Amino acid sequence: MYTPKLLTEIKAYSREKALADLFAGMTVGVVALPLAMAFAIASGLPPERGLFTAIVAGFLISLFGGSKVQIGGPTGAFVVLISSITLQYGYSGLALCTLMAGIILILLGLFRMGGLIKFIPFPVTTGFTTGIAVVIFSTQIRDLLGLKIEKVPAAFLEKWQVYFESLNTMSFGTVLVGIGTIVVILLIQRFWPKLPAMLIGMVVATLVAHVCALNVETIGSTFGELPRMLPAPSFPKIEFSQIGDLAKPAFTVALLAAIESLLSATVADGMIGDRHRPNAELIAQGIANVGSVIFGGIPATGAIARTATNVKSGAKTPVAGVIHAVVLSLLLLLFAPVAKLIPLAALAGILVVVSYNMSELHNFVSICKGPKSDACVLILTFALTVLVDLTVAVQVGVVLAALLFIWRMSENTDVNVITERVQGKAVAEEEFYAIAPRDVPAGVEIFEINGPFFFGMIHRFKNAIRNMEKPAAALIIRARNVLAVDATGIHTLRSLYKQCRKKGIYLIFSEVHSQPLKAFQRSGLIFEVGRDNFCKSMDDALKRAKNLLKMTTKPQEE
Repeated sequence: MYTPKLLTEIKAYSREKALADLFAGMTVGVVALPLAMAFAIASGLPPERGLFTAIVAGFLISLFGGSKVQIGGPTGAFVVLISSITLQYGYSGLALCTLMAGIILILLGLFRMGGLIKFIPFPVTTGFTTGIAVVIFSTQIRDLLGLKIEKVPAAFLEKWQVYFESLNTMSFGTVLVGIGTIVVILLIQRFWPKLPAMLIGMVVATLVAHVCALNVETIGSTFGELPRMLPAPSFPKIEFSQIGDLAKPAFTVALLAAIESLLSATVADGMIGDRHRPNAELIAQGIANVGSVIFGGIPATGAIARTATNVKSGAKTPVAGVIHAVVLSLLLLLFAPVAKLIPLAALAGILVVVSYNMSELHNFVSICKGPKSDACVLILTFALTVLVDLTVAVQVGVVLAALLFIWRMSENTDVNVITERVQGKAVAEEEFYAIAPRDVPAGVEIFEINGPFFFGMIHRFKNAIRNMEKPAAALIIRARNVLAVDATGIHTLRSLYKQCRKKGIYLIFSEVHSQPLKAFQRSGLIFEVGRDNFCKSMDDALKRAKNLLKMTTKPQEE
């Protein structure tokens, strides 16, 4: 049943919680202001669209979400996607894409798919997160250095080629503001970590640029005045001809929002000792993205850095997130005219710090030192994110990780002839399979499958059966270590049974677990082979083989 965390927490709300939420909400609202504008500008859009998103989506995520302390809004993870979608389809296409992503997220939550997001491999998420960080950094070089470039190429390598060719147009004043912003932020984070470092860095850079009359580009000179309130709600125009083209990026936006929000909620759980509701969180993310579009915003998700700030500021319930949205609305109302003085280099400096923080270099290096297969997935996902496209990177990364997992599972699954071991004729003393050796009738061969019986290891099973040293009158398949079987495994066993019937060989199964047994029942294999040929123990299987061998040797028909 869908129940937002707010409804649960409000039942035991107290004055102490209200004061804690008020302080935390005000703090994170101030922190979110420069980031909201910076992410919008980095995405190739006016800064107000980031503010609209932080206000509307932040409010809805806290109102309907499944986490006590989640803070939502625009994040760096979306910068690459938003800029590419906007470049190709304009803001109207982005709005439709965000609307579709919101609907997908709601459906994911309603169908209780929140738990499946955790199966996205860690090397994939680290690869595209680090790749996004590199891309964000590369998009800020022009504003950080004040390079005179009319149009920056979209491709990563071409972009840097143009940067190097334009270094002679660098503006000293812009570099001073940009680098100064970074230095101020790092110093405050180092010595006064409780202060809103990015807001202070932006304010200091704005004051220096204004007082010293530095010739730098500002929000006002580039985008004009910021609006002082939210726009009137309006549903985006739906171009049905674009729906097919936008389906893939919409799914990527939804997947990225799901991963980012649930990862953020999980981090928050560890900080406060709580447990979020993943399906409720996905529904809230979907509602928030639909709401963001209606008020002229961009894609939104849970923001790890702002959520952590919220927790460290003492937030107790989702009310803090609601207050954060209200504070942003008041800041927009009161300080919008002043915002036009903010240098773009200051916002670029903020994003340089953000990109470094989100790069997760320690995780990147750690995975590279681990198994080669994981390192391969990581590097390929990272390279595709930077050089090609985030959508392609996620798809290729997940598929490659799945294939490597299948390969590893097949390597850890084997099929062995254990007839002599069951008889007690082990090669070494430690290889005995039972305390007491069993009496195996002549003409009986026993095979044991270790690991899941799935399509990735079928060739091993076929080779083992094909390489039997002597013809058998009965085959016993010991499945005590098979916890799962798929359609390919069932098909292979059915083919084996048919071959056994033709050759007059009895087929018996021993110690089959519940999941394979249910699969055999549903597929009808258990009825073809005969219920009596599925035995609970090896002793029962050997007894069954003895009884069958006493009968005539005609092909098995049970």
